[in-house]
Amino acid sequence: MGVLVNSEEGGRNGGQGSWKFFTRRKRVNSITISNNTSQAQLAKELTFSDLISIGVGATIGCGVYVIVGTVARDYTGPALAISFLIAGLASALSAFCYAELASRCPSAGSAYHYSYICVGEGVAWLIGWAMILEYTIGGSAVARGIAPNLAALLGGDNSLPFFLSRQHIPGIDIVVDPLAAIMIFLVTGLLCVGIKESVMAQNIVTSVNICALVFVIIAGGYLGFKSGWVGYELSTGYFPFGVDGILAGSATVFFAYIGFDAVASTAEEVKNPQRDMPLGIGVSLFICCGLYMLVSVVIVGLVPYYALNPDTPISSAFAEHGMQWVAYIINAGAFTALCASLLGALLPQPRIFMVMARDGLLPSFFSDINKHSQVPVNSTIVTGLIAAALAFTMEVSELAGMVSFGTLLAFIVVAISVLILRYIPPEEFPLPPSLQEPIDSSSTRYKKPLVVKDDVSPEDPLIAKHAFGKYLHKGNRRCVVGWVIAFTCLGVFVLTYAAFDLTLFSSVRITLCGVGGALVLCGLVFLTIIDQDDARHNFGHSGGFTCPFVPLLPIACILINSYLLISLGAATWIRVSIWLAIGLVVYIFYGRTHSALRDTVYVPITQVDEI
Repeated sequence: MGVLVNSEEGGRNGGQGSWKFFTRRKRVNSITISNNTSQAQLAKELTFSDLISIGVGATIGCGVYVIVGTVARDYTGPALAISFLIAGLASALSAFCYAELASRCPSAGSAYHYSYICVGEGVAWLIGWAMILEYTIGGSAVARGIAPNLAALLGGDNSLPFFLSRQHIPGIDIVVDPLAAIMIFLVTGLLCVGIKESVMAQNIVTSVNICALVFVIIAGGYLGFKSGWVGYELSTGYFPFGVDGILAGSATVFFAYIGFDAVASTAEEVKNPQRDMPLGIGVSLFICCGLYMLVSVVIVGLVPYYALNPDTPISSAFAEHGMQWVAYIINAGAFTALCASLLGALLPQPRIFMVMARDGLLPSFFSDINKHSQVPVNSTIVTGLIAAALAFTMEVSELAGMVSFGTLLAFIVVAISVLILRYIPPEEFPLPPSLQEPIDSSSTRYKKPLVVKDDVSPEDPLIAKHAFGKYLHKGNRRCVVGWVIAFTCLGVFVLTYAAFDLTLFSSVRITLCGVGGALVLCGLVFLTIIDQDDARHNFGHSGGFTCPFVPLLPIACILINSYLLISLGAATWIRVSIWLAIGLVVYIFYGRTHSALRDTVYVPITQVDEI
């Protein structure tokens, strides 16, 4: 079996070919090949502590004040903390993948940027388009929840002034929410002032929220020891719903961890991204998991799980012990949690707009950065206007599944990007067409006759170990490994769909599970046996965090998130499919033809320095 030596030609146009544009990949730098050095840049102001504030604030919303009651009553019983632990570990799989890519490729684009570098322009566009939906609807949904929580904090449903309270509009049968729109406008204005000022406000509201949760843990722990933890002394035992209930509860509370990806969107504004991005993502997720578990341990121990109020579980648990006044602290924490979540939802979206416009896939209007505040003001204002309009006129909670869809899809693509980076990292570099002459000159010098070597050394680092060594060589390695990754992902989809769809005939379901499981297992074994590509060490910014247990961890991440994605329901899939179809049309008629990579020339990375 031979190895092809120097069979690559020097330059290839990135925009030609029937579907070549769909797989165009940009370089690691966020600033593309337009070489526009006069453009204002984002301010590098953020530190490790700022990233923790953004991650915790975006993740811990007011849902924790409600979800502990519903999940404990319906799924887990006293074992609620175990469900939070399992969900936290599952989220950590995605966090590890994000941490490596955020360290290697620090850019404001987050999952969009990573997929553009590793997978291609078409997939990156769909991810960016889905993230637009995720953050816009997510911010609107959070804003709609502020009015009832503020009313509860002030004393009741009728405590808000008329101009802030929700009003039903007869004739068109909609309920408008002026306070939701006002809060979005205030947060939008704050984001336009500057990233440092925005994070300072985030620090304040997040601190109040954490203080409320710490009070619940300390005061609840004191009451628990005083009363004897009656919630754990039940005849049904610690696992009334069994292992199935704990796993179902984990799937439900998993979405309480969504939000740490907001940290990745600020990578371009971090002073030391190689060090601080992985730490910020990991520590914020650890803090959230710890708070969730401690609150769960306390609340299900104060009262029997079946006696928890599903709407106000924490307040009702304390009320059972004569501490009705705790409701004010809980309401204050919930209100500040919503404010922090709103800021965390509206912060990433303008940066996604900015990077997509910088790449030419959206109009350049969105890429403008204000020279004084050093933030993308145009994108921030557009994001605020759209989110405010939705929050004012629509009950967007019905569209919450679409938010989860965008997040889970991003998690899956980020895990795939880690596999690509490790095993088949991009080997070509896009250069502007102005360098065509030196590219042609370099190509002439580098071009050699096609040589086939039969005396391949088994010690070659790119040759597979063990049984695959005689079949896998330099000439076909990238192609074979690429197809293995693709079939592994296909196997994940088949396996998760068959496991979820109970309407299938048992024989069909078992067959599909077997086929999907075999594909996943074979892909895992193959990728484990072969060596990772040495070129990964030179890809992006070296010296940062590296994801452990590759390929097992990324494949497990793809598997878990794919199952959750399929379980979102048919209605959500239909809505998202319509949105993605609209995005595909926009890309074909605008993004494809305006892409910054449309006229680029791709050359081997080894020739870039000379050119």
